[in-house]
Amino acid sequence: MMYVKLMKPFYTKKENHLIRFVFAYQYFSLLKDDELFHFVPVEGKEIVVNLNTFQVENLSEVFVFQKGNRFIRLPLYQLLLISDIHLHLQAILESERAQANDVAEQSKQEAAEAIEFFERENIGRMIDYALEQRNEVMFRDLLERQGNGGCTSE
Repeated sequence: MMYVKLMKPFYTKKENHLIRFVFAYQYFSLLKDDELFHFVPVEGKEIVVNLNTFQVENLSEVFVFQKGNRFIRLPLYQLLLISDIHLHLQAILESERAQANDVAEQSKQEAAEAIEFFERENIGRMIDYALEQRNEVMFRDLLERQGNGGCTSE
């Protein structure tokens, strides 16, 4: 059995329902019989995962690991069978999912702040319009809304 010592994507790229984990030197290493082999991007260098099924898509991709003048060439399907790489992939996917949720939450917050800003600006313009039209009822209603922190959630 081989064990993954380090598995950190150099970068990730999301394309629709696929996510690509691209690896480079020093970001991926295996322990085999207490010897550390480092990934070398001679052949395959990426793992593609389908986010709908969480299945690895490029099972025939060949990964090469090196220690000194010795090399290990393993197709990804075989690496999945004889090592604990799936545990590391799962951790990376969970980390990616958490980052995506953080970005989505931040986007929602920014959108809410923008909407609030535009609502306040719009009330200011509507107050000007009510003054122009000499509409006292509209003017008082808008001042009350403005005093309540912008718009009511109607």
